[in-house]
Amino acid sequence: MECIPAIDVRDGRSVRLLQGDYAKETVYGDPVEQARSYADGGASRLHVVDLDAARSGNGENDAVVAAIAAAISVPIEVGGGVRSLERASSLLGYGVDRVVVGTAAVEDPSLLVELAGRYPGRVAVGLDHRSVVSDGASRRELAVRGWEVGTDLDLLEVLANLASLELAGVIVTDIGRDGTLAGPDLEGLAAVLEATGLPVIASGGIGTVADLVALRELAASGRRIEAVIVGKALLSGAISLGEALVACTA
Repeated sequence: MECIPAIDVRDGRSVRLLQGDYAKETVYGDPVEQARSYADGGASRLHVVDLDAARSGNGENDAVVAAIAAAISVPIEVGGGVRSLERASSLLGYGVDRVVVGTAAVEDPSLLVELAGRYPGRVAVGLDHRSVVSDGASRRELAVRGWEVGTDLDLLEVLANLASLELAGVIVTDIGRDGTLAGPDLEGLAAVLEATGLPVIASGGIGTVADLVALRELAASGRRIEAVIVGKALLSGAISLGEALVACTA
């Protein structure tokens, strides 16, 4: 299982939000220096999110993304505001290895089809969800536009529509766990593994080495988690990058 450190960028700075709330932000400094640290520490890939673009659809932090891509030799994937062919092409032109499409995958499926066809294996889909209860039943509802807008769409239903596309994978984020260090949604991720043949990348809630081991050992329908994105746990010191790398590959 690949361990992918996360760098969230807002106003040019490395930050972390609690449960996707822009009012609950912790600032961690220079994202380029953070990227260098992770690359030097042995990370095989980095996950970069432009939080400003996630809301606006513009590339407010493209200069930061380009600087990160130029500063390190390991591949990076970038999400946040990838809602047009032009923006995706621009990011890939900066040296980004793959782009992550979230809002557009829900609101403009034809664009996702076009991107996957033009850049096979270089487009991942971000499926960010919250657990909601409706008529006494719990389901995982997708959220878009910086996690600020609900969709009334179920995670597994949307996942089924992606089967025919040549994607790098699906990044499944439990918004309610993101930034909490409370542990991943193992039950939900097992359901995702059963529902798709695409590579599954887990995100949200990682807080301990035991969480990483549990994800590495999770299996459903003969499939396992391809990779895990780790953010606050690394920044807060709850887990060191070395510990995370060992736990993911041991």
